[in-house]
Amino acid sequence: MDLSRIDFQALGARFKEAKRKNIELETLKAAVRAMLERLIRLNRTRIDFQERFEELIDAYNAGTKNIEELFSELIALSRALTEEQTRHVRENLTEEELTIFDILTRPGPELSGQERDEVKRVANMLLNRLKALLTFNWRQTFQSRARVRLAIEETLDTGLPRAYTPEVYQQKCGTVFEHIYEIYQDAGSRVFAGFESP
Repeated sequence: MDLSRIDFQALGARFKEAKRKNIELETLKAAVRAMLERLIRLNRTRIDFQERFEELIDAYNAGTKNIEELFSELIALSRALTEEQTRHVRENLTEEELTIFDILTRPGPELSGQERDEVKRVANMLLNRLKALLTFNWRQTFQSRARVRLAIEETLDTGLPRAYTPEVYQQKCGTVFEHIYEIYQDAGSRVFAGFESP
């Protein structure tokens, strides 16, 4: 079930008329779970959606929510996930750039609109710079990893606005490097395949 193509009103009406509501609920849960896995695989800053999903399921299993309440709240979560799936377009970023942008802005620091635009430019510059450095087996040698780490530090140092304190800057450098190390295992990494530029 592709959440982006769901008519939520029709789904709600179908659920109300269903004789086996638990089957409809399980279908929706599976679709939400699959969408969550995909979105989080691309961007780990979206983990709050997973936590929200698990809280809903836990509340249902504990008996504090009935099946209708859970279905309704899963519909609301589905809508939020659909919005999140297209947020890169609204932010005028690719999905790759959005992931770097989110790492640099979540959590904090508080940024003005102009500062947010600066961070978007930094995300774009960083990815363009890294594409030349992410060669086959780049993670295998100390020199290659050091070049990637240095490129991250230099790009963030010269591009991030003043709202980033030295401590926040260091933390963001580490988090961005961890992301790059995990996602871009070699030059041919296809994690973001299928996502078009805005």
